[in-house]
Amino acid sequence: MHSPLNPCLIGTVAPPIMEACGWVNAADLPADKPLLNISQAAPADPPPLGLRQAMAQAVMEDPTTHVYGPAKGLPALREQVAADWSVAYGGRIGAENVAITAGCNQAFCAAIATLAAPGDSVILSAPWYFNHKMWLDMAAVETRVHTCGADLLPDPGAVAALINSSTRAIILVSPNNPTGAEYPVELVRAFYELAHSRGLALIIDETYRDFHSETSAPHDLFTDPDWDQTLIQLYSFSKAYRLTGHRVGTLITSQDRLTQAEKFLDTMTICPGQLGQRAALWGMKNLGVWLAREREEILRRRAAVVKGFKSLPGWTIKGCGAYFAYAAHPFDLPSDAVARRIVEEAAVLLLPGTMFGPARAEGGTGMAEAHVRIAFANVDTANLARVVERLSCLDI
Repeated sequence: MHSPLNPCLIGTVAPPIMEACGWVNAADLPADKPLLNISQAAPADPPPLGLRQAMAQAVMEDPTTHVYGPAKGLPALREQVAADWSVAYGGRIGAENVAITAGCNQAFCAAIATLAAPGDSVILSAPWYFNHKMWLDMAAVETRVHTCGADLLPDPGAVAALINSSTRAIILVSPNNPTGAEYPVELVRAFYELAHSRGLALIIDETYRDFHSETSAPHDLFTDPDWDQTLIQLYSFSKAYRLTGHRVGTLITSQDRLTQAEKFLDTMTICPGQLGQRAALWGMKNLGVWLAREREEILRRRAAVVKGFKSLPGWTIKGCGAYFAYAAHPFDLPSDAVARRIVEEAAVLLLPGTMFGPARAEGGTGMAEAHVRIAFANVDTANLARVVERLSCLDI
């Protein structure tokens, strides 16, 4: 007799990126078409040389790089985050409001752990970031789904109608993964006021903040003196400084909530990786100009995607920003079947909308089947032109 498996894990989808990579392994790719991978939103290049040299120095010369540190992260990094965020958002954030986490996914998981018990619910807009939905399913927290409209923006009125006695939080991701949509300041404020009025938390994941098309603050919520009673903000250093493998994220919230989150963080990882934290701190102090140039390059690639897809008959870009474009495909097949065919015929790997929202059989509206996600941050403008050329020749 086999030992039991957790039904919550059984009911959680398999990791989507791993599934998509399996399509490539199973495909007989054309010899004259090297794979163009526009599936994953993670920098493929290593950190800049100066940062790598600083990391090497920390490894060789700083013994504390190799031992446990505080569960909530290095004090110097927490202080730097608090100071920089206070300036960027025009509010007051103290180091006591900041925890450093083993990636932004862990920041999300820790936030949910402080908010919701099994049977509680949170409101998540579709298209969603699949790891958010996966964690909620694993934790036996009900996902109350709000499906965005054609503009890919969540609707505060529709979300308000989903709130019930079990609801603990509203989740936003801006710039959005998977759609690239950037939520206007006024819209974020409306969700904050809704959450505050109903005694809920508002979780905002700003992993892709550094690549926003606007240079002004993406919201004004930190200017409220009691922001920490409602707002929980998440951030990742992975994209900004190419530190994906070092897993460094940030959870910004009230001191009381961080006291509870510390229990989760200590149990899960004891502390975030010391080397990654030192790298993030060095980056914050030294890479401002470099990061600004990285943002400009991402914006050039964004423009290339928009221009290129305008030439593709039947395709429509619905959202485009930060690392992502969300496009309606022209084929009479669901997006998961389309994505597999695109790998086989064009040697282009992208992700189907079915990985980011409920299918029709699960109560969805058909949005998931009609769209695909394009992650263009790792593809230069020349290869983006090749993506467009290959898609133009499809016979699906």
